[in-house]
Amino acid sequence: MLMSVLALGSAQAGTAIVIGGALRHDNAAVWQRVVQEAGGAGARVAVFATAAGNPERSATQIINTLGQHGAQASFIPVAPRLPGVDLQAQLNDPALIEQVRQSQAVFFSGGAQELIVDTLQPGGQPTAMLQAIWAVFQRGGVVAGTSAGAAIMSRMMFRDAQDNLRILQGQWRQGHEYDRGLGFVGPELFIDQHFLKRGRIGRMLPAMQALGYQIGLGVEENSAAVIKGAQIEIIGARGALLVDLREARSDTKLGAFNLRGARLSYLDQGDQHDLLSGQTTAAPHKRREARIDPSASDYKPYLPHGHFFGDILAEGAIVSAMAQLLDSPERELLGLAYEPGPRGSHNQLGFEFRLYKTPDLNGWFSGALGSEDYTVLNAHLDVRPVRMAHPLYVPLPRR
Repeated sequence: MLMSVLALGSAQAGTAIVIGGALRHDNAAVWQRVVQEAGGAGARVAVFATAAGNPERSATQIINTLGQHGAQASFIPVAPRLPGVDLQAQLNDPALIEQVRQSQAVFFSGGAQELIVDTLQPGGQPTAMLQAIWAVFQRGGVVAGTSAGAAIMSRMMFRDAQDNLRILQGQWRQGHEYDRGLGFVGPELFIDQHFLKRGRIGRMLPAMQALGYQIGLGVEENSAAVIKGAQIEIIGARGALLVDLREARSDTKLGAFNLRGARLSYLDQGDQHDLLSGQTTAAPHKRREARIDPSASDYKPYLPHGHFFGDILAEGAIVSAMAQLLDSPERELLGLAYEPGPRGSHNQLGFEFRLYKTPDLNGWFSGALGSEDYTVLNAHLDVRPVRMAHPLYVPLPRR
């Protein structure tokens, strides 16, 4: 790892639990872990539904679920959409600030992440309430967040960037698509959420390039990354995609987003990764299986072939392509990111994603949990801009 990555663990005293959104209330692995990291039964958790459209309802659901796992959770009524409440009075209430400061964990709900930063960090300046949250974290406490509450975890964040393809095509404005986050995972790690479900590899790559990030982590729905310094552990239903641009290069002469030599790793539930050493430890049920190494002399791929991905930004497509690359004879796999233009057009900007094998590609497969689960390490990726035509195909003529 480069020395700059050392900053990932140097200033982090507490535990950040980054939840990819759509967290089910029966996902005991994640809820129990929040309570466990906060000190176990009786842990005091301050719940912020600042991002929520209906803060009381969101907070009540979170408090009830945390309570079922032994926490003593309470609602901190600091939310712009909370009716009948003076936001500034609550935000600056010394009693509420002290209540947060004495908590062992803070939990941020989902919703609109811009409401969190605009409320707690207006104009980039931390409020006394945010300083109280930081006090919890700096003495070894927990800051957890789901969806919007995950987005604010990195130093910079997506503010409102729903269209992956528009970001790839260059739409990128401070205060619109991106903004300052709160930075609980340190200055060098970039976070995204709802990652596989919404095909957000399409926005993460250009965002990291534009913001100068070398390491990114995209967490899938109903899953979480438990981050302590440079240590990452994946828990919950699925996993997270680790994006490494340290060796990536681009060609400014192309005039559109492009990338060569990005490195992607899919960390599944139970996997652990050390950002300093770059080492991944697969989940115990994976380690009971033989490691898949396409460079080994006895490599026998399970899949007969790979596929072309007509929409690489579709749900789960990027990880499916990585798994096929690992466990098939294909040396490379291709996919497209594009949107058809007007019929007859031949100049729409799209992007070709090329995943390819290098000697360090390896991983694991297991069916022990009832599904086909892969861990894939070091798939390499190039992205190049292409011109698309509409229609892409024409019907065969009648004979």
